[in-house]
Amino acid sequence: METNGETPDPSAPRGVLLDLDGVLYVGDRLLPGARETLEWLEARGIQRRFLTNTSTKSVGELVEKLKGLGIGVEEGEVFSAVSATRAYLEEACGGNPGKTRVALLIRDAAKADFADFAEPEGTEEADFVVVGDIGAAWSYDLLNRVFRMIMNGACLVAMHRNRYWEGDDGLRMDIGAFVAGLEYVTGKKAVVVGKPSEAFFGLALSSMGLEKEEVVMVGDDVSSDIGGSQAAGVRGVLVRTGKYREGDESESDPPPAAVIDSIADLPDCIESGLGGE
Repeated sequence: METNGETPDPSAPRGVLLDLDGVLYVGDRLLPGARETLEWLEARGIQRRFLTNTSTKSVGELVEKLKGLGIGVEEGEVFSAVSATRAYLEEACGGNPGKTRVALLIRDAAKADFADFAEPEGTEEADFVVVGDIGAAWSYDLLNRVFRMIMNGACLVAMHRNRYWEGDDGLRMDIGAFVAGLEYVTGKKAVVVGKPSEAFFGLALSSMGLEKEEVVMVGDDVSSDIGGSQAAGVRGVLVRTGKYREGDESESDPPPAAVIDSIADLPDCIESGLGGE
């Protein structure tokens, strides 16, 4: 990090974790200041990692989307709910994916990352049920089939449990409602692998070689981004874009380290010592 001969501020982060949708872009529209802020971080030697609960795309597709928006990024910088789920299943199956039955409630685009697992066809027996974003494909019949799989012993794995997200047409309900409903009717708790899982944040920290005190998380979701990061010991910076709604910061305990209007304000926020609004 550049210091211009001055003593570095011990509170200044050496790494930044960035949510994607609602922070850097909404839909296919890059938010103002996103590219400039990333360039500012790079110029000062501040590492960055991108953390997203997006379950509709593989990491490779996310990288291509970012590049298409003019953001240079490598696959090793992106941590998604899809990649975290893959890592969890690999560990849980003990190296035998071909013998592990995984019911995938995810988009076809993301299924490529799980091609070596056995997906049960025409049966209500499975080892794992993975819940991701399948959009309008939810139905009562599908929920009943998943319910019976879990009651028959399958482990419920949620890529995340977000309540809602911001689309081009406004707020949309997210998969957290389905995860909560399945937990209620089966009496079983889901394993959550994306944000706000502490292990998910830990993957990104390990990749940077930094301690949690040296990193901040920037996100628009006061629960998954801010609550999750601060529970993991990482300072959270809430942005008033994306899914943010007035008063969200009051739902976080402890409160965010800072609240800013948009990603464009992150450099000033860091330079002022993350002192808040």
